[in-house]
Amino acid sequence: MARTVSRRAFLQSTLTVAAIGTANLTSIHAASPKIEVLDRKVISWKPPLYHGWPTLTRRANGELLLVFSGGREAHVCPFGRLEMMRSKDNGQSWGWPQVLNDSPIDERDAGIVETAQGSILVTTFTSLAYETILARLEKTQPTDEKSKVELDIKLAEWRAAHGRLTAEQRQREVGSWMIRSTDGGVTWSARYAVPLNSPHGPVVLRDGRLIYAGKALWKDDRIGVCESKDDGLTWDWLATIPAREGDEPKQFHELHAVEAADGTLIAHIRNHNKQNAGETLQSESRDGGKTWSVPHSIGVWGLPSHLLRLRDGRLLMSYGHRKTPLGNLARISSDNGQTWSDSLTINNDSTSGDMGYPSTVECPDGSFVTVWYELLATSPNAQLRQARWKLLD
Repeated sequence: MARTVSRRAFLQSTLTVAAIGTANLTSIHAASPKIEVLDRKVISWKPPLYHGWPTLTRRANGELLLVFSGGREAHVCPFGRLEMMRSKDNGQSWGWPQVLNDSPIDERDAGIVETAQGSILVTTFTSLAYETILARLEKTQPTDEKSKVELDIKLAEWRAAHGRLTAEQRQREVGSWMIRSTDGGVTWSARYAVPLNSPHGPVVLRDGRLIYAGKALWKDDRIGVCESKDDGLTWDWLATIPAREGDEPKQFHELHAVEAADGTLIAHIRNHNKQNAGETLQSESRDGGKTWSVPHSIGVWGLPSHLLRLRDGRLLMSYGHRKTPLGNLARISSDNGQTWSDSLTINNDSTSGDMGYPSTVECPDGSFVTVWYELLATSPNAQLRQARWKLLD
């Protein structure tokens, strides 16, 4: 039963908005740089479809790759698949989406990284959360002819997708997955199982290793870090991140990690425990990922966080802010994650809480590109939205 529960639905139902006192913020946050947003635009190609949970990365050759869950009808549905777009001009324009993988059930969060050897790894997880909605639709009694026609069409499509597999086969499809390309994303391996999942996938360390901070989704729900020493072909559990006293590990979600300039590994964690509910917590490792500190507050309400080390050695976190003003924010650390600046506004004009999961890359001229997903007031389904911006410090 637990395997068919939607992680996203669980997170949404348990999220508690926690106010953070101003005095606490001043003690945690460093001086804030300023930001200039150069432009914002929608970059997805098919407005009738729902696009969700993107990750952006820059290849060594300068090309931008953006992966996301596409082909969707809604936030939860049976149609999600892995898609990828490319930009050769730092996000000024984007090519047509390439379908990387389309399993018989819903494929959701998409993460991506280019390894030290030039391979491209893409991550996702599969879910049967749509089954609950399908069961509810089956019991719906339309009150007018138009609604009946619309429901009949929807039910026919959902039943057709659902019926491709038996119940037992569908359960075997649930998991955390990775695909791999060694030719720049032209061709891809078959998917293979990995021990955990997080929205934005693994990161490359300076010694060439790959680490993947995440959650053992659909298994024991522990959070921790896996390691690959063979270019992402195999993954071993390296360490479990401990919980604070009084916390339940199952209330931690959606991690991402980065290696700071001094070699410290930093992991950000989406927290739904009562203490600091709705905040991004932080854990550190100073021994290459073998042991991690107990997660602690950094005074940041909003989640999940994407981490990036800049060329000058500073760290950047970008994250969604799902309370007024709705939008996406960033913060800078100039001391290897010990303190974080006040928030920098990438956008504050979102009109729905169905948004966020931003990820950011740095461009050769020092500007930044951030991409997130957002249910716009002008679109029937969520779209991919992008901002180009620069720091003014």
